[in-house]
Amino acid sequence: MRRILAILMENEPGSLSRIVGLFSQRAFNIESLTVAPTNDNSLSRMTIATEGDDKVLEQIVKQVNKLIDVIKITDITDRQHIERELLLVKVAAVSDKARNDIKRITDIFRGSIVDIGKQVYTVQLTGDAEKLNAFIVAIEHETDIIESARSGCVGMARGDKALRL
Repeated sequence: MRRILAILMENEPGSLSRIVGLFSQRAFNIESLTVAPTNDNSLSRMTIATEGDDKVLEQIVKQVNKLIDVIKITDITDRQHIERELLLVKVAAVSDKARNDIKRITDIFRGSIVDIGKQVYTVQLTGDAEKLNAFIVAIEHETDIIESARSGCVGMARGDKALRL
């Protein structure tokens, strides 16, 4: 089952590697990992998307929670939550038809063209993984994808409850 973990941790050297190390020790794959400082520069927020056995993940969560750098860990998967990814995709825009198709599909998915070259457009799109995957399938039918990069999942629970001290 796919799980999304939100972790509030000290913004210290080595914190990230200690958390990721617990996953690798248990041979548990991380699908995506995002981490950045919060509005308090002494703290970072990490979002881990992973998939696998619930019992093993439960043990990892307990071990992560025991780490001195970790302030709080929350599994937001079963709660109402918002998750987003950023996709940058470079596509071939070699003809008027291809350029028009790229613009049309980008507009349908509420993306934006952020860079235009002689024969290449770079499209930016945000949304959940399903939306980004659907965009990739749609754009592949119209033109060639030259390169793509995804940020990985960032998520938080809905409502007034926050991941904080």
